[in-house]
Amino acid sequence: MRFLSRLLLAPLARLVFRPRVIGRRNVPKHGGVLIASNHLAFIDSIVLTLVARRSVSFMAKSAYFTGRGFTGRLQRAFFSGVGAVPVERGAGSAAQDALDAGLRVLEAGDAFSIYPEGTRSRDGRLYRGRTGVAWLALTAGVPVVPVGLIGTDEMQPGGKGPIRFARVTVKFGEPLDLSSFGPASSGRARREATDAVMAAIQRLTGQEEAGVYNEPPPANVRERVTRILHRERR
Repeated sequence: MRFLSRLLLAPLARLVFRPRVIGRRNVPKHGGVLIASNHLAFIDSIVLTLVARRSVSFMAKSAYFTGRGFTGRLQRAFFSGVGAVPVERGAGSAAQDALDAGLRVLEAGDAFSIYPEGTRSRDGRLYRGRTGVAWLALTAGVPVVPVGLIGTDEMQPGGKGPIRFARVTVKFGEPLDLSSFGPASSGRARREATDAVMAAIQRLTGQEEAGVYNEPPPANVRERVTRILHRERR
């Protein structure tokens, strides 16, 4: 199913959006590999798996796999076909569950993508990486391919919602071997390895570094912004 989806969707995506892909050969054809990218829009994961030289799995909320009716079946087929791995959100152990899901993919010899920033950047800056990327790479013993996505925020303004026709650039950097930083059990090794990954991503994108973690705004702020936007659209 995944092979068929890529066979059909990848050429269509290249024809319609004409993405500029640089360094595709930096993604190993075989064996476990972790793809670490900046994050600008929901569409990022789908862009990555469609332009890479092999299928790349990624985390997606489990709700995409539980819908009912024709729409639910279509949504489930699409996300399964492009390599999405369902993960529960909201539970206290959700972060570790997501990492464990990625670890299973890597240990099976497949490619898995992760966004070290944790969530998409709302202002275009590159935020500090969370150390899950290093934990995954060091635990699984796989290389990390840094990726720079440019223009996906123009393809999907606001990070989610309708897709626009916009030119996207995807830069695959040279694989990084993080084993020299130390074992996954070392907090210092995870931090230094993660910083090295983020530095590689920044060189690919040229983004301004925020220097802090990307934290979602408080719920009351999100609600006020939603009300303001709703009034403006009326």
